[in-house]
Amino acid sequence: MTDGQRIPVIIDCDTGVDDALALLFAVRHPALDVRAITCVAGNTDVDGVVRNTLTVLEVAGAGDIPVARGAERPLIEPVRTARHVHGQDGMGDLGLPAPTRVPVDVDAVTLLRREILASPRPVTLIPMAPLTNIALLLRTHPEVTRNIERIVFMGGAVATGNATPVAEFNVWHDPEAAAVLLTAGVPITMYGLDVFKKVLVPAGEVQRLRASPEASLRMAGELLAHRDPATSGDPTPMGGLGDAGAVCAVVDPKGLTTERLPVEVVLAPGPARGQTIVDRRPRPGESEIHEGMREQALVEVALDVDVERYVNLYLETV
Repeated sequence: MTDGQRIPVIIDCDTGVDDALALLFAVRHPALDVRAITCVAGNTDVDGVVRNTLTVLEVAGAGDIPVARGAERPLIEPVRTARHVHGQDGMGDLGLPAPTRVPVDVDAVTLLRREILASPRPVTLIPMAPLTNIALLLRTHPEVTRNIERIVFMGGAVATGNATPVAEFNVWHDPEAAAVLLTAGVPITMYGLDVFKKVLVPAGEVQRLRASPEASLRMAGELLAHRDPATSGDPTPMGGLGDAGAVCAVVDPKGLTTERLPVEVVLAPGPARGQTIVDRRPRPGESEIHEGMREQALVEVALDVDVERYVNLYLETV
């Protein structure tokens, strides 16, 4: 917001625990103009994602932001949710009341096209979910790219995956959609697992939020305190910001250390499917010398993050 104008953003999400944290931040930060939110199957089924998204906006007292239902399954793969991590309702099974808000009466791709082309300033897209909606948009309405400033997506990994040893969940869930995203022809930042896992809110701050008299702060605290059952055990754990870090990166990109690198998605069947191959070599190798250079997308890849800077940004905002 260096020129005094808010950044127009559209968020594409599969609202689970950390997507909800991201939405709480996005609707509160004065530099962001959230023009729309689109929902896609991922952490839970798409109808659950819509419900969770509307619930978060309601608890946060957000303005009238249009929310649309999107793809209920990946382009090719079957639906494979992460309820074992995010709870049966996708929101940590906190028992939140059903929202009174309702989604708009158009699908996600229609809403994305409408809001991107209607924005007086180029839009920043923030996909924090499997990239099915974004791929459908880019293939159906390629003209939208003329009014997209950049795409900052949470997905992929340089090093270790979580869905598989090498693949991050959002990309693994719909690898073909991720491959389409990389050919969008607009500047792209990959906020992957390498930084995603690092941004942790101290346990004392989590407890302070949980004890707040304000409903949205209590929600943030409970979401931060929610643990993947496979890693639970600490009664006062640090809370990961997860997807919310990608929104922090839109507000404060200087908190990230990035490098412009070639990235491609493995689409072949087998144990590497869904891997984001990030080429960090200083020069071409024997494969390129003998077989020729392959055309690969150049992406700003997040390699490190100023954890304290983003934690403070998040807490000061919410």
